[in-house]
Amino acid sequence: MATMQVAEQLAAKVEAKHRRLGLSDNQVLEMYWYILLSRRLDERMWILHRQHEVAFHISGIGHEGTQVGAGFALRKGHDWIHPYYRDMALALALGMTPRDLMLALYGKQGDPASGARQMPAHYGSRALKIVTGSSPVATQIPQASGIGFAIKYKGTDEVVLTCFGEGGTAEGDFHEALNWAGIYKLPVIFLCENNQYAISVPMHKEMPVQNVADRGAAYGMPGVIVDGNDAIEVYRVIREAAERARRGEGATLVEAKTYRPVPHSSDDDDRTYRTREEVEAWKKKDPILKMRQYLDSIGLLDEKRAQEYEARAKEVVDDANQFAKNAPFPPAEAALEQVWGELPKQSTVNSKQ
Repeated sequence: MATMQVAEQLAAKVEAKHRRLGLSDNQVLEMYWYILLSRRLDERMWILHRQHEVAFHISGIGHEGTQVGAGFALRKGHDWIHPYYRDMALALALGMTPRDLMLALYGKQGDPASGARQMPAHYGSRALKIVTGSSPVATQIPQASGIGFAIKYKGTDEVVLTCFGEGGTAEGDFHEALNWAGIYKLPVIFLCENNQYAISVPMHKEMPVQNVADRGAAYGMPGVIVDGNDAIEVYRVIREAAERARRGEGATLVEAKTYRPVPHSSDDDDRTYRTREEVEAWKKKDPILKMRQYLDSIGLLDEKRAQEYEARAKEVVDDANQFAKNAPFPPAEAALEQVWGELPKQSTVNSKQ
């Protein structure tokens, strides 16, 4: 029986979906690692807020499959990323570290996104071409089209990925960005992480169409729907969109159907607008569970190895937590750095007085 089971796993491994897409076994295990690491880091951030260690947290729990799949489909450090506030797993998959993200959470010196000037979850890294976003919803979307226009003007083979929730598609920024990208066939991937709620407003009260992807045709681009909890499927869809963009065929609107099983932010109480039964039903489709079941079915991740991943994640999160907690706050005068031009040591007016 054991021999037959091993033979079945070997056969499944040969025909495994990730291998057909050109992903190695190590790559798909790395995808699982980033999904798991993001979840454990996110959970720790919730705890820190509840312990009054930090002032605010906005979560990406439930979105990890979408983000890691997308991150692996792009060229790290080559393509441009304009994320939104839930994109923790995407930031990690592209090369930001848990220490980086913890520094931002605590508002400590060394935060690579904004030098501790922004709220947490405004991911950014000049080295990784991750553009720090602004707090107003959807402002990153037309900015991504602007980057796409610059890429086309320069004639390079870079691609821009920008992410947003379905609530952001009600903003004029979304429509203007897609219109611009459609007219000029810009190399932009518009990734909607549809988690069913625009804060407390359910999708059917937020837009008159069934799918965000349906809107792609109006702007002259494909609209693609994908299971956002299946990281490998997201990888396939985003890779195809990137290849299309590099060929000069223009933008793609991708809608990843997912769910956030936690409140909108640390200041929200989601019990006021959705049932616990709905939340529990979606938890059965969790991206960690989905990826682990897949890896187990092809013999890549047994219980022992899964626990090793858990232990490693705890160690990494503990390190990042302690590092950021012990880091210094930036000096008060640093608030004016990189905001204004260099100020003279003494103004002319003052020197005459």
